[in-house]
Amino acid sequence: MSRWAMLALGACWLTAAAAAPMRWADIRDGSLYLQASRADSLNISWAPAWQAEANTEHLYLLDGQGRLQAERTIAPAQTSGSQHWPLAASAASYRLEIPGYSFRRYRVEHNDSTGAQFEPVKVHFSVETRDGIELYFRVGPNEQAILAGKFHGGVRALQAERLGDKRSLALALKPYPAYWQFDQVSLPVSATEQTWRLRLIGDGKAAFWLDGTANLFAQQPQQLKPLNQESGRTQLNLGSKPLGPTPALGINLPYVVPPTSSYAMLDALRPQAAGYYTLADILARDRHYEDGFRNLYQTRFGITQDITLMAATGRRADLTADAQSEAGLQAWLAATQALGGKGLHYIAFADEPNLNYGDYGAYKRFFDAMAARVKATPGAHAAGVRIAMPASSRLINGPFHSNAGDRRGLDWARRLLNESGERIDALAWHEWMIRDLLATRTYRDSVRQAAELVGLDDQGRPRKALLLDQTNLSSGSNLSLYEQDSHFTALWWASVVINAASDGLLSMLNWFHAADEPEWPKGMIRVLDENHFELKPVGLAQQFIQRHWLGTVLALDNDAFEVDALAMAGQQRRSLLGVNKGPRLQQISLQAQDSLCPLQGAELVFFGADNQSRPAPFECQQGQVRFQVPGQTLFALTWRSS
Repeated sequence: MSRWAMLALGACWLTAAAAAPMRWADIRDGSLYLQASRADSLNISWAPAWQAEANTEHLYLLDGQGRLQAERTIAPAQTSGSQHWPLAASAASYRLEIPGYSFRRYRVEHNDSTGAQFEPVKVHFSVETRDGIELYFRVGPNEQAILAGKFHGGVRALQAERLGDKRSLALALKPYPAYWQFDQVSLPVSATEQTWRLRLIGDGKAAFWLDGTANLFAQQPQQLKPLNQESGRTQLNLGSKPLGPTPALGINLPYVVPPTSSYAMLDALRPQAAGYYTLADILARDRHYEDGFRNLYQTRFGITQDITLMAATGRRADLTADAQSEAGLQAWLAATQALGGKGLHYIAFADEPNLNYGDYGAYKRFFDAMAARVKATPGAHAAGVRIAMPASSRLINGPFHSNAGDRRGLDWARRLLNESGERIDALAWHEWMIRDLLATRTYRDSVRQAAELVGLDDQGRPRKALLLDQTNLSSGSNLSLYEQDSHFTALWWASVVINAASDGLLSMLNWFHAADEPEWPKGMIRVLDENHFELKPVGLAQQFIQRHWLGTVLALDNDAFEVDALAMAGQQRRSLLGVNKGPRLQQISLQAQDSLCPLQGAELVFFGADNQSRPAPFECQQGQVRFQVPGQTLFALTWRSS
């Protein structure tokens, strides 16, 4: 290839030439829908963007019925690489999913006979550009469409031109103090369908999207068509083998006594577990500071399984073994003993040490000193005190740190288990930035790898308890209110719960955190004012999940990709909890080795985008239960066991 040809290839994000491959380059997060009118091939290549060597990633290709056509797992060592997948001619749209947050830049090529439409993620950046981008989008009749974008330090403006009359609009993208803030402009409403040209001005990270109409963009106007999403089929095969207990589902609770006006919200969430912080400097000054809310959470709300992370005020997380830390820990131990020995109270001596400490050695010295103090405290073990480690920022992948390859939570945990395993009762970690609904299956993989690390006993149980004690779509305040305040998070949380629980290996799963705070509005509870609260969609989903949550996980085979399901048993009850994450209707069939029909005392309930539970019909014939689940809907089937 000549020098000029190479420059032309690299100069723009999107190119489409006649009788040539169509290219989409530097995608970091989004969906590409492909309409193959004849057989084609999909060629995907990638290059590192940031810390690729510390992160495993996945690519998913779904067919027109939502089935997984192909998957590529990209190992950390594969910072660059390529993947080729054939596309058969299909009347329905394929979907190539590039889940964010991605640490690689992806280029996708296919024949220009295959129609392609890109769906970018909202608020988060979805692509990177060089010398701008030109795309097209379509607005339907009488739709009030809104063009939006966010400044991420790269693309600085959006320009839209309506092709029919050349009417144009410009949207400057400005920096904001809060990550979730962005710019938007309303497009004029028309009685007829209108096509618009969009230009992205500037280089670097780009976030752009549409509200009020289909959030789809194409390289050529003629490729803008409604997506053909055919209904899907899901076959579930229920086993009789109990795999293990379901995890205690909990939330991270505030470091204060909550107002009594919030009690009804906490009651509705029915937390079975809790995550706390203990601030060593505060306890060193006032050893009884935490007594009020810890007693309240145990006696009023019945939470007897919890984990506490040591830190200090000002979000300081890199403590040292000084007099203040020792005094704070000693006060915490005394307060825990005063709780009366009910349940288990895990203590982790650092909050995400692989992110916050200078190196492993500094964390290990602090861990050893604090662990020795716990072991030397008479009555601590009898009071339910247990030691958890390392409460890492992410487990399989590295934290958001410049030296992430040397800081993977799994690696630090392995070293600590080898060096101080006799002092450790539990492996704890936090999981962030898995924002894609199709990528939530990686939660199951992380639990399995955690179990493999600690090993299994003769009963197949992990030798150390596994605690996923903080999780959310995003870390810190890098969040999108499209996610946190919408039904999307309800779908996401249900999927995470199901995947993390599916093998019966996890002991605790905590959402972070209970109620919105001004700088971190990612709670399950919305704060209207100091005396008024309401459940957000994810809180209402948690309420739905807890209603159908039983104590034991049963084996369940599931051939679907867009549907997650978990079978559970409890005394004389059985439940099937599921979520249809995709947009399409799913025809679901449940069968077991023995006939399920007739189901005794059975009920099927849906939870949809209106945040309401409603009964749904099903049929039980020829030993199988069959029902239809609309797109993006939680469902629960319950019945009495014989």
